Amino acid sequence: MQAKKWFSIGLAVTMLSSVALVGCGNNDSSSGDSSSSGGSKDEQVINLALGDEIPSLDVSKATDNIAFRVLGQIDEGLTRVDKNGKAQPGVAKDWQVSSDGLTYTFNLRDDAKWSDGTPVTAGDFEYSWKRTLDPKTASQYAFMVAWVKGGDAYNQGKGTADEVGVKAKDDHTLVVTLDHPVPFFAEQMAFPLFFPQKKDFVEKQGDKNGADADKVISNGPFKLTDWTHEQSATLVKSDNYWDKANVKLEKVNYQVVKDSGALENLYESGQLDRIGLVRDQVDRYKDKPEYVVIPELTNGYFQFNEKNKVFTNANIRKAFTYAVDGDQYADIVYHNGTSGATGFVPTGTSNGNGGDFRKDNGDLINRKENGPKAKEFLAQGLKELGLTELPHLKLLSDDGDVSKKASEFIKEQWRQNLGVDVEIENVPFKLRLQRTTARDYDMVVSLWGADYNDPMTFLDMWITGGDFNENGYSNPKYDALIKSAQTEPDAKKRMSYLYDAEKILMQDMPVGPIFFRASSGVSRQYIKGWQNNVSAPDYDLKGVYIEGKNK
Repeated sequence: MQAKKWFSIGLAVTMLSSVALVGCGNNDSSSGDSSSSGGSKDEQVINLALGDEIPSLDVSKATDNIAFRVLGQIDEGLTRVDKNGKAQPGVAKDWQVSSDGLTYTFNLRDDAKWSDGTPVTAGDFEYSWKRTLDPKTASQYAFMVAWVKGGDAYNQGKGTADEVGVKAKDDHTLVVTLDHPVPFFAEQMAFPLFFPQKKDFVEKQGDKNGADADKVISNGPFKLTDWTHEQSATLVKSDNYWDKANVKLEKVNYQVVKDSGALENLYESGQLDRIGLVRDQVDRYKDKPEYVVIPELTNGYFQFNEKNKVFTNANIRKAFTYAVDGDQYADIVYHNGTSGATGFVPTGTSNGNGGDFRKDNGDLINRKENGPKAKEFLAQGLKELGLTELPHLKLLSDDGDVSKKASEFIKEQWRQNLGVDVEIENVPFKLRLQRTTARDYDMVVSLWGADYNDPMTFLDMWITGGDFNENGYSNPKYDALIKSAQTEPDAKKRMSYLYDAEKILMQDMPVGPIFFRASSGVSRQYIKGWQNNVSAPDYDLKGVYIEGKNK
């Protein structure tokens, strides 16, 4: 789960310090079998970093990777995903699916508890999902819960909570009825949006729910004990977690670190155990045994706000997109395996049949051909709008050192290739998210990490009025293709709709793809059992342990 709020550019330098997002089934060389850790005498403490402040730990309102990362350690959904990205029992000990794929019956375990020792019930899931769907909550991620029958109508104010197809049959049985089959629904239950919430606790906190350590209650392997805003957060093993016997770590210390140089210094001084690398850092570490390269399902792109008249024009949007060399950007800003974007859906995204969607749909961003035409696109766009020159424009981006480097590169590319001088606005990650949501920008650099391994997670964002359609794009043909894909039971036909949808998106260019991100970093050899996930939460600390640190 931009940075679909999901990420910030600045997070790249700390992705591996709190670990990189990776494809299913890929464990780096620091991973191991947690069952072998029983005899370890090492202190079970790990020191990681976050790229910025945690915006919110409210399950219904969190939209970014930092929040999802922490929620994934302190909370647990009906399922967890294993190293291959497949659903495994979580709070639900098992489940059944109807023959038509529309009804799921989840049977909850008896010993699932909140961090205060009270039971986790099916009602906690029903309350959580309906709270997310409630229009008064204003959850941007409600569209995913809206897959539940009656969910969209309730979220749009056209139905009631009672009509939503999630029902606690009793304390240990949750029955979910979907509007249409979702092939990855069981895996989706491990996404933080579907975690339970304790009604009396949430209502007592009000608008402050999830805003401080004492305003967070959890049901996962760890619990949050300290949160010093803008600086640090501490997690400790939860004594009330149902599977605590298989949780080895006693403490997780997070530091907020925005600067890549500072991050490296903290790693070298032994204050951090795992960090991400960019640019020249990669060359310094690439031959060392702790070096790891992990592919992601994350893209980076421009959003063009159509509230600004100039960005209602497709040719102007194409001009700003093609004027930036994605491969140069990837090398200069990251230099870690990141590559220039060739479409909107990243390489490695499943086509639902064991193949790669990106390879199937081809290169839709041809910068070699269109880069030299950027000025022509701009001139044509201005002519179509009846303008002789562009107004003063601003680019919104994060304020980490990687983001600043990226902004400088983009500004210079536009100056060289378009003859346009754009003002750069570097702001804190949380503020960038807020301003993007409020559409308070001209152009913004956004990133999206997969919520699940399917192209729909990248493409359904841009339907008319979509929760994350923060640029105002609307195309009825695009909407129809996405709607058809959402309800099509035939996998081959479904994918054909998504291929066509992406082609329309890249022709209209409401968003300008820049890069497909990879992560490169270093990890202490004594970190064992590390599991990376393809979607949020981007890693799982439940099975991690420390072994051999004190050799």
